[in-house]
Amino acid sequence: MCDSESQLVPQPPHSLVTARTTGLLLLQCSIRVTNLHAHTMSDSDSTSPTTVVNPVTPGPRKGLFGRAIDSFKPPIGQNGFTPERTKAAVYPKNAGMDPEKGQKPDGVKTTVQGVSDDDEAYDDNGGLHRALGGRHLQMIALGGSIGTGLFIGSGGAFNSGGPGSVLIGFSLVGIMLFTVVNALGELACTFPIQGSFSIYATRFIHPSWGFAMGWNYALQWIVTLPTELSAAVLVIKYWDTSTSPAVWISLLLGWVFLVNMLGVRGYGEAEVVYSMIKVIAILGFIILAIVINAGGAPDHHYYGAHTWYDPGAFNNGFKGFCSVFVTAAFAFSGTELVGLAAAETANPRKTLPTATKQVFWRVTFFYIVSLLLVGFLVPYNDPNLLNGSGAAASPFVIAIKNARIKALPSIFNAVILISVLSVGNSATFATSRTLTALAGYRQAPKFLMYVDREGRPLFSLLIVIVFGCLGYINLSSSSSTVFNWLLAIGGLSVLFTWASICFAHIRFRQAWKAQGHTVEELPFRAAFGVWGSWFGGLFNVLILVATFYVAVWPIGLQPNANSFFLSYLAAPIILVTFIAHLLWKRPGLLHPSSMDIDTGRSNFPSLETLRAERAEVASKPFFGRWFSYLC
Repeated sequence: MCDSESQLVPQPPHSLVTARTTGLLLLQCSIRVTNLHAHTMSDSDSTSPTTVVNPVTPGPRKGLFGRAIDSFKPPIGQNGFTPERTKAAVYPKNAGMDPEKGQKPDGVKTTVQGVSDDDEAYDDNGGLHRALGGRHLQMIALGGSIGTGLFIGSGGAFNSGGPGSVLIGFSLVGIMLFTVVNALGELACTFPIQGSFSIYATRFIHPSWGFAMGWNYALQWIVTLPTELSAAVLVIKYWDTSTSPAVWISLLLGWVFLVNMLGVRGYGEAEVVYSMIKVIAILGFIILAIVINAGGAPDHHYYGAHTWYDPGAFNNGFKGFCSVFVTAAFAFSGTELVGLAAAETANPRKTLPTATKQVFWRVTFFYIVSLLLVGFLVPYNDPNLLNGSGAAASPFVIAIKNARIKALPSIFNAVILISVLSVGNSATFATSRTLTALAGYRQAPKFLMYVDREGRPLFSLLIVIVFGCLGYINLSSSSSTVFNWLLAIGGLSVLFTWASICFAHIRFRQAWKAQGHTVEELPFRAAFGVWGSWFGGLFNVLILVATFYVAVWPIGLQPNANSFFLSYLAAPIILVTFIAHLLWKRPGLLHPSSMDIDTGRSNFPSLETLRAERAEVASKPFFGRWFSYLC
């Protein structure tokens, strides 16, 4: 009877019985473990401290608005607390040291861990997120500095120096820059920290010089944003002259603010798009210029190298040649952003070397080739170079218009407008990160250290945007005078920055050797070593001397104070900030044996791994080795 009744009653599936049994067993085991833990705690010494861990109960999921509000709060650590700032963790208050004097705490481990090959998103880097990937960094290196300096500023260089001076000047600056970015790549791979080269100057050259370089670099970019907005308005006037400039400035400034509020990932994705458009435009122009030069344009005029002997390859003699270097430096400025972005790159050891070596290809193809072709198509005495303004003075646009191609000038003006937005985007990124890093080293107000949960340095960003409102000066009749002085503030800044990178690299190598390390231990080594940095640093000094010569004796003018300071204003600003910090803080000299080469240093692979990687490269054929060397 029982057997028949059991057959009538539906039985649960075997899997369900197994699951229920397993659940009961787990519950019993957890109860026993809890009781055993309580029994152990009761038998222990009653005077011993006991830490009670309260489990974190997740609250109700917040809506979109609530999550947006929470994103502005300080970052939450892995254990549910707000982590201390990097300086407080790396430089303990009781360690008896001062980071501005380059001192390290005795007996305190200062290497910041977490920058390994598998690090994806966050480490103790002042709250900044490591969200940039390899493609972001490569596109920043490839097209990040292609902007108004190349498209518009090169027109003034053609007019003052001629196509021969432009070709030689840009080539020399490009060769110098290759050594600079290699030195920066070695430093950034070793120390992928926020602030990059301004902090390297503080730690390896002199704290006061680092202070001057940091504020010099921040000023360079903070005045770039309003000037780029003004340039964008001039470009837009090519199509629309009726709308008030205030409307366009508001829209463009709002767009730059929105992109940077998306975090470093938003900056990276925007630069990928901007750089791709600029690279495609440059490649397209090179092909078009070859066709125009050969007589394939609607005017069917064969140009050849006619402009090099009529009116000529050089203008204004040696003085005209010297004047080209400042334009070339302005055009190449922004290349160093690769080092600044290292602090927010997921895997700097693998991505930075490739990104820094991309400079060689950009110099070769995007600058030298395009400017050589422009010099074949546009004579240095072209009326548009002399009298044009904004995009109308761009030698690229002039070359297309002279060939009587109707649609392409507007298309290339759109590319110039995108380039202006890209430079404005980079200016906001560079200034905000530099100010935050200076605050971390007690070289700027402390509130600028604040970084929210999304890795955005909020107060630094807001300061940049407020300065961007200087673009509204465009509404004034004296706007050109104001913007000329704003440009003068950052005119030579990048040359001081590049020289500091080279000399910081030289001093780092001295400290590295003095403290018992070998060059073989470095994950990435500069292509030309210390000698390349000596060349790069001294060449920057020569450019400063040449610029001083042109500033004192300007082309076509008598020596006057106005022309001098318009060309050389950055130098006295740097000198004043250096002396002020030196008198205020009175930091001592840095000796190689006591320099800090530990703080922020990334986790290096083992020496055997590095040797195996280099042996693999050495085993390649000759062209394969050179490709790895340059790419």
